[in-house]
Formats: sequence, C-alpha cells, structure tokens
Amino acid sequence: MALLSPPSSADPAIVRASPEGWRCEGAWTLDGVIDLDQRLCDMQWPSGPLQLDGSTILALDTVGALQLLNLIAGLERLGHDVHLSGLRERHQALLDLVCERLIADSSVAAPAKRTGILEQLGRQTAHYLRRGFAFLVFVGEAATALGRLSLQPRRFRWRALFANIENAGVRALPIIALLSFMIGIVIAYQGGQQLKFYGANIFIVELVSLTMLRELAPLITAIIVAGRTGSSYTAQIGTMQVTEEVDALRTIGIPPMDLLVLPKLLALTVALPLLTVFADALSVLGGMVVAQIMLDVNFQDFLDRFPQVVTLTSFLLGVGKAPVFAAIIALVGCYQGFQVRGGADSVGRQTTASVVQSIFMVIAADALFSVLLGGVGL
Repeated sequence: MALLSPPSSADPAIVRASPEGWRCEGAWTLDGVIDLDQRLCDMQWPSGPLQLDGSTILALDTVGALQLLNLIAGLERLGHDVHLSGLRERHQALLDLVCERLIADSSVAAPAKRTGILEQLGRQTAHYLRRGFAFLVFVGEAATALGRLSLQPRRFRWRALFANIENAGVRALPIIALLSFMIGIVIAYQGGQQLKFYGANIFIVELVSLTMLRELAPLITAIIVAGRTGSSYTAQIGTMQVTEEVDALRTIGIPPMDLLVLPKLLALTVALPLLTVFADALSVLGGMVVAQIMLDVNFQDFLDRFPQVVTLTSFLLGVGKAPVFAAIIALVGCYQGFQVRGGADSVGRQTTASVVQSIFMVIAADALFSVLLGGVGL
C-alpha cells in the first residue's frame, strides 16, 4: 500500500487502499493544502478507473474543496474515470456549492459567440422595440392613474405637487435666466454682424424675437430641465428602487404611480411653460442689449417694433410646446427610475439614459411640431 503524506496526520494526504481505490485523509483546508500540489504532481496514478474515498477527511473548506475538484478534473483530463464517495454531508454540500460557483463563473467568463451583422441588427432592433413598448405601457398606466385621480381629486397629494413645482420651477430660474440671456446675446451678435453689413439694423428685432420665442427658448429651456430635473427624477426613484422603498409603498397599499409619478408630471407641466415665458423675456433682453451696443437700436425702438413682428400666435406656439416637452421629460425620467435594478451603478446608467432619451425625444417632438405647423401655414 503506497502512502503519500507529510509527517503530521492532520495534513491532507492520499492513501492507496486498493489497486483502484484511494483514500483522502487529513484536513483539506487552507493551511494544509499549501504543499499538496507538488506532492500530487509527484504521484504515479495507475491506468483505468479510480475510486476516491472522502470519508476520512477531517476538515474541508473552500480552498480544500477547490483543490479536490482540481484533482478530479486533472485525473479526468488524463483519461481516468474518477468517482468520489463517502464524503460527510456537510463536506458534500460545500463541495457542491464550490462546483456550482465554478460552473457559473466559467459560463460568465466564456467568450461570447460571434454573431453576424444582420443578427446583431435584429437583436438590437428587437431590444429597442421591447423597450419602446414597455415605455408605452408605462405612459398608459400614467394616463389611467391620472384619469382615476381626476374622478377622486381628494386623493391627490397637493403637498407633493407644490414641492415639485418649487424644485422644478422656482429653483431652476437662475440657470434658465443666465443661459437664456447669453443665448439671446449670441443670436443678436451673430445676426447683427450681417444685418449691419447691409444696413438693416432694425431687423434685429425680428431675428431675435421670432427665433427665440418660437423655437430656441422653448427648446433650450426643455433641454436644461431635462438635464436638471429629469435626471433628478430618475435618481430619486432609482434610489428608492435600490433601497426597496417602492416595494414598501406597494406593500402598505400606496400606488407608486400616484405618489411618485403624477405629482412630478403635473408639476413639470405647470412649471415648464412658465419657465419658457421667463426664458423668452431674458433672451429678448439679451438681444436688446446687443442691439443697443452694436446696432444703435435703443430699447425704445426695439420695444416699439416688437409688437409689430411678434404676434400672439407666434408667442402661443412657442409656449404651447412646453407642456408636451414637460410630459416627455417627466415620463422618461420616472420610467428610467423604475428600470433601476441592482445597486448604485444601475442608478448612474439609468440617469444617463434618462437625460439622453429625454433630450432626443424633445428635439424630435420639436421637429415634428415644425413640420406640422409649417404644413398648416403657421
């Protein structure tokens, strides 16, 4: 009978008990298996099937279980049919657990099968179609909840509405004012250079007023709000998803749609048109400053011509886009918040996706407005 073991009987060893049978002995733990690799490499294994008996293993930890699995895998690669038996129940459970983790890790680390361009295109198309359908379902749920709430207005959370109006509207005034004023300056400066060359200084009123009130002021305001407010909606709901607060709301009978979505949606629908009017005023003020300095068009001349070139229709068309932009930003922000899964990393990914998708959909909606209004002569 061959014996391969160090002097201490507690150290792991493999004892040959029969021509085909081998017995595992000692403590197969981190301290014991340090020198076991070399001793196993020096062993001469007979050909044919091998029987390993684990009944005499005194202790087993994850390192020892991994060592035992590596031994079996190495013998199988050499062509042996290895059968392990006799392990104690707790040792067998640990060995099975380590084996499952190894299989899971190997499946994750396995290189992905290369797919063709058409297959990748099809998979991406199917993925975005599923995401788009899920978003439409979310919009439908929000519309249903809004209709249900309109029949029972006493259930509406007015405090949440006013808090969201303050966060999305009042606190956004400084950044809206600064950027709108600067954009008005840029538009007036760039256009004024050409108008001054042709002696058409007074037409700076049309250039600034119509450009800002019909197109740029609503669009720029919506983009700023998407980056500032829409991202905060996603981060707030996403964090509640991670901390399981959304599940807690459902458990105590509070629909998350009523508490987390509708107040944000209605608040932004109210705040964004007001912010757009504020942006209109500041952008026109920026244009007036440049007209006074560069083109010798003073404030009085500018204001006298302003009502002649800016009709009520032009003003209302710009402001009328704002509620649609607000609904897009609020719904996308809340939807992406509910898509958070896992931890903080997912919150960051969905917040980024929320801002990108909101801005894309706002610009697409603005382009659609331009086409439709141009088709009807507006």
